Amino acid sequence: MTARDFGKVAVLMGGRSAEREISLLSGAAVLAALKRRGIDAHAFDPAERPIFELASEKCARVFIALHGRYGEDGAAQGVLEWMDIPYTGSGVLASALCMDKLRTKLIWRAAGVPVPRHAVLTAASDWHAVARELGLPLMVKPAREGSSIGITKVTAAGDLKRAYELAARHDPLVLAEEFIAGQELTAAFLADRVLPLIRIEAPGGNYDYHHKYFSDDTQYHCPCGLPAVQEEAIRALVLDALEVLGCRGWGRADLMLRADGQPFLFEMNTVPGMTGHSLVPMAARAAGIEFDDLVLKILESAHVG
Repeated sequence: MTARDFGKVAVLMGGRSAEREISLLSGAAVLAALKRRGIDAHAFDPAERPIFELASEKCARVFIALHGRYGEDGAAQGVLEWMDIPYTGSGVLASALCMDKLRTKLIWRAAGVPVPRHAVLTAASDWHAVARELGLPLMVKPAREGSSIGITKVTAAGDLKRAYELAARHDPLVLAEEFIAGQELTAAFLADRVLPLIRIEAPGGNYDYHHKYFSDDTQYHCPCGLPAVQEEAIRALVLDALEVLGCRGWGRADLMLRADGQPFLFEMNTVPGMTGHSLVPMAARAAGIEFDDLVLKILESAHVG
């Protein structure tokens, strides 16, 4: 496709989720890449303008760089389908499912995809019973947030209540999750291809919001260092996992590899970050795809329905 073939392109960025700051960074990087390739691309922040203006402005395609709720959860996808405007990434159903860590786990478990054990927490939960069931340490997290927002690693049952209250500030649906010790991996996909795995080493094993986006102390290894056969098996597992959820276009799965070689999937990100510290561009580069080419490939896959 030539630059003219894309028509007027809107890059959805910002929004009103807790991940607005990162979305603005991702959107700016995507917008700059499109402009470098001669695309008639424009920033569009749905927190500042009604999204329906995309139709009146005759936008031919939309690159979704919105992270979190109202952009990664099927809401924006549904509006764009109603306006018959092609958009990047997964459709309404897959986007909604992947934003909800509980439903993702339930579907994956039913399909035989290995996931950590979990429990739904409420204010009335028996904290000691949860600790006995899942073991310590464990992770407490909002079910429908991203970027490690509201997540706590709990090492004592007496700390569970405080961790629950922190997560519940972000989402009334809160999960406690078995802690899996091992290597932290991420697997990006582009179309029907899983890109090379990245192994993440964060200071103290704490890959939190700061270490994801703003720290230079986190180390990323790609190639990941696993034997080729093992890496290929994990990539095949990720491909199965995204197909079960109905994902398409592009995205990224997060997983842990336990010391005994058993992988566990945690979540699927349907609109991953595209910042200077982001993992999908890193994996794409390892596969011989530079950032501007990656952005164009994603845009080419824009669809409706």
